[in-house]
Amino acid sequence: MSERSSPADPAAEDARVPASEQGRTTPTTESDAVLGRRAQILATEHWGLLAARSTAQSEVLTRITIFLTLVSAGLVTIGLLGQASGFTGWFGGASIAILAFLCLIGFMTQVRVMNVSEEDMMYVVAMNRLRGAYVDLDPHVEEIFLASTYDDQEGMKLTCSFLRRRSVSILLGSSVMLLIVVNACVTGLFIGSAIIAGGGVFGWAVGLGIAAGGVFAAGFMTFGGVGFRSAWKHHVPRRGTPGATPPSLR
Repeated sequence: MSERSSPADPAAEDARVPASEQGRTTPTTESDAVLGRRAQILATEHWGLLAARSTAQSEVLTRITIFLTLVSAGLVTIGLLGQASGFTGWFGGASIAILAFLCLIGFMTQVRVMNVSEEDMMYVVAMNRLRGAYVDLDPHVEEIFLASTYDDQEGMKLTCSFLRRRSVSILLGSSVMLLIVVNACVTGLFIGSAIIAGGGVFGWAVGLGIAAGGVFAAGFMTFGGVGFRSAWKHHVPRRGTPGATPPSLR
């Protein structure tokens, strides 16, 4: 007579469990210590991003202040030199040298301001991603955040203005646009002064100066738009805003 398997026999128990269920494990819940350590790491990174963003903004505002001070001092100097020389003789060369120096400093400042604008956008996106991680730890905090928890383009726009959506006013009121206008004027003055110093007609000097300023402004606005689209093209969001249209389809 064959022996019967006892109820405590492991082989008998395994025989009763379907093969598809034998490899399945029960999900485990992370301990409070693990979640607390993770929240602390995220908070440390968040504070680090805030500090880096504040430092970059402070540095670029200082650069803008220095540049505008140089422009003011340069124009006053040109006026004083004109009175001293009677706007003849060496005045043309001196004014061109001053304006060329201002154009160079303005170009360098413009590039730096546009780079910091892109860096600021990156900091906003990174902090949006961290808020999404906070929501993963505690879903109940999501309704508390006014800033977005999604690290895509729509989430960035929401964080930059979460009480109402703004469009063209952001560009018109930005430090980038302020510098573009100032640099375009300085560039136009430089080109016009060079034409006058070379014996050109006043009308041509004015026309070409305006054209040069317009080209400068259009060039940097195009450069900024291309950089903005390129940045989002290479970014892969972790959490996308529900219902948002992908950038590739806009």
